[in-house]
Amino acid sequence: MNGTGSESRHLSIRVDRPVEDVYAYASDPANLPAWAHGLGGSIEKVADEWIADSSPLGRVKVAFVPRNDLGVLDHHVTLPSGQTVYNPVRVIADGRASEVVFTLRRQPGTTDADFERDAGMVAADLARLKELLESA
Repeated sequence: MNGTGSESRHLSIRVDRPVEDVYAYASDPANLPAWAHGLGGSIEKVADEWIADSSPLGRVKVAFVPRNDLGVLDHHVTLPSGQTVYNPVRVIADGRASEVVFTLRRQPGTTDADFERDAGMVAADLARLKELLESA
């Protein structure tokens, strides 16, 4: 499939921490620079919005769904162009551990190489999240 925008890939990782701990950490936008390098190295709350200034994409706005008891971490990233990308993410209990599942959705016009690069970046972000939480 090349650039049709209809492909999704589920990337997941098991984290040896309770779902409540994983969700609490990952749902706090202030923690994003530590593990979600695709959004850059800094983020700040400006008025009621979270803005990542040092993103490789430029200045982006990140908006999570309200905190919830279901492990839903869905968020929208609004790019400098005004385009908004929806990112479904779940934290699921796996016994006393957790599974974090990120659904990477192919955007229209995305080449196969770019989609693979994006998947690799998400996998690296999830690996950093696992490392941070398991070493805490």
